[in-house]
Amino acid sequence: MASYPERNDARKGRKPGRPGHFHKRPETASDDWIWGWHAVEAALGNPRRGEPLRLLATPERARQIEQGFGRLAALESADNQLIAQQLPQGAVHQGVALRTPPLESAELEDFEARPGAVLLILDQVTDPQNVGAILRSAAAFGAAGVVLQERHAPRFTGALAKAAAGGLERVPVARVVNLSRALEQLTELGWRAVGLTGEAERDLHAVLDGGPVVLVLGSEGEGLRRLVAEHCDELAKIPMPGGFESLNVSAAAAVALYEAARPRS
Repeated sequence: MASYPERNDARKGRKPGRPGHFHKRPETASDDWIWGWHAVEAALGNPRRGEPLRLLATPERARQIEQGFGRLAALESADNQLIAQQLPQGAVHQGVALRTPPLESAELEDFEARPGAVLLILDQVTDPQNVGAILRSAAAFGAAGVVLQERHAPRFTGALAKAAAGGLERVPVARVVNLSRALEQLTELGWRAVGLTGEAERDLHAVLDGGPVVLVLGSEGEGLRRLVAEHCDELAKIPMPGGFESLNVSAAAAVALYEAARPRS
């Protein structure tokens, strides 16, 4: 099978992720921006972010922003071409782009191990589109949070934020140095870890019991790394009766979240 996410973790004050391979503009790195209406609207409405550093919008989008958030000092009216000049080539910005302070990393202790709670750990899932889609699914299914490895995660801006469609603002993300140690700590905090791998003998629905669970997903190429898998309490697979052996990692995360969110007696 295949289909799992990756991850990130950083202490306060530490710069998030490493920059993507984007072309640098004279004024600022293009990967510092969030673009796309849903992503920008959600970021502006998130009290956990600071004041916007710069906000470019077409006249129509500027009117929408003022209607929803009042007059913002950072708001500048701009045409589509000027907005595009600040962003990576081909970015579909929908008439708006935002530079804003980054979100602080959550701590593992912030995640309450209550019945029915679900966490995701992404083991070296590095594609921004996949991580963004996973955050969107995590928000939709009410996941308690996502844990990522600091050195192997995309920046939480740009294409990732757009793919998350606001999920980035709703789902707490913890950035950690070592996923194996993070799993040990989560176990001590009352969580049970289930690693997803196509080689597992048991199906996912058979190992879920309604308790607080960490779903651990690996990269599409490598799957779960050995040491990470060894720190899981159970290994499970997503059954695929159609005979197709692989799912995209973000699709696998959505299926796993749906299964984990189902009520259990």
